[in-house]
Amino acid sequence: MKRVFANMGWLLGGRGFNAVLSLVYLAIAARTLGTDGFGYFALIIALGQAVTGFSSFQTWQFIVRWGADPDKPGVDLQRAREATGFAVALDGVSVAVGTLASAVLVLTAPLWLDVPPQLLWLTFWYCVISLLTIRTTPTGMLRLHSEYGKATWAEAVQPIIRASGAVLAWWLMPDVTGFILAFAASEVGTAIALWIVAARVQPVPLSSISLKAIPARHKDAWRFVLSTNMSGSLAVAGKQVMILLVGTFGGAYLAGGFRIANQLGVALIALAQTISKAILPELVQSRDGAVEIARRMANIAAIAGVAAVVTAILFGRPGIALIAGDEFTGFYWAMIILSIAGAVELVGASLESLLISAGKAHVAFLVRLFPTILALLMLELAIDWKGAQGAGFAVLGSSVLTVVGFYLAIVNLKQFRLVVDEPESKGADKRPAPPER
Repeated sequence: MKRVFANMGWLLGGRGFNAVLSLVYLAIAARTLGTDGFGYFALIIALGQAVTGFSSFQTWQFIVRWGADPDKPGVDLQRAREATGFAVALDGVSVAVGTLASAVLVLTAPLWLDVPPQLLWLTFWYCVISLLTIRTTPTGMLRLHSEYGKATWAEAVQPIIRASGAVLAWWLMPDVTGFILAFAASEVGTAIALWIVAARVQPVPLSSISLKAIPARHKDAWRFVLSTNMSGSLAVAGKQVMILLVGTFGGAYLAGGFRIANQLGVALIALAQTISKAILPELVQSRDGAVEIARRMANIAAIAGVAAVVTAILFGRPGIALIAGDEFTGFYWAMIILSIAGAVELVGASLESLLISAGKAHVAFLVRLFPTILALLMLELAIDWKGAQGAGFAVLGSSVLTVVGFYLAIVNLKQFRLVVDEPESKGADKRPAPPER
């Protein structure tokens, strides 16, 4: 537990720094672009992040899972190189598939997305840059080696460039293009910083880049890859696709307001991801105490979630007015609803990590699948009923059903403790026996 809290300390420190500077560029963008302009900005960012989320793989989980020493806590360097090479190869697949998807989506955007035609080329290139700067692989390398401090310093490049870029956009190019360029620059800078730091911790030989080595060693590799990819895609659907559909059904103004409510109210989900990323390496490397670690972190998350929701209720309205302007205060109740959804996700983060660490990523995916589909199907009716608040209720309902599903899955998996103590695939995490003489 001591190392879990140390990991969380570094991650939360980075999140806190990011959150403060996020408010800076959010305030500058919202006040400079106005309601419709900020809505276009929000939709372009959401499309880029959605394409990246659906195309990319959760490679940091592969590195943490397959790079760890199966016999004792720590890192097996040979396995770590194999896992990293596999992750890099998958990143290449993500870029190719995502670029093709971006072209199709942008060409058809006039039919479904409330973005002016003159911004569509900008939208396409932002999607491509987002794909080229996927950084889950270097992040996973640093987490495997418990280098959370170095990861935090490297990731601090993003909010610094975004905030300074927002100031430059306000001064030199106060339009949607200027702010999108600032966001793109932050993605490039952060990716470069992370790869430089990660390569110093664990060099990546070109000979290790392969899609064959890991599947040859681990028979369940592709199932785990696809399960975590689909789970990540569902997480994207719950956030970025939700913003895109809010824009489709309600227009750019509603999308912009929902983005602000989401960023302020769902900061808890970022905290949930922080807890998940901090404890997953410990769950993998300390299997005997995995259930106890997850239980204690869920209790802490519940207390933090309640405190954050109360804070949002008391200070949310003046906070929106101060940051985004009075024209966005109508989204206060949407922010409250989304903050409650974030608190629910906060509790579920450790439960989901427990399932994944036990080799049940496919179960976690199925648990997320149905509530997410239900929320997306009900979204148009929810928006017609209550606008942004209705969309918030759709997100909240999905979060509640998902976390209840995680709990029931853990309770009902009779062999769960056995899976935690022993690798799921027979022989997958054991060293090969020496040849007989």
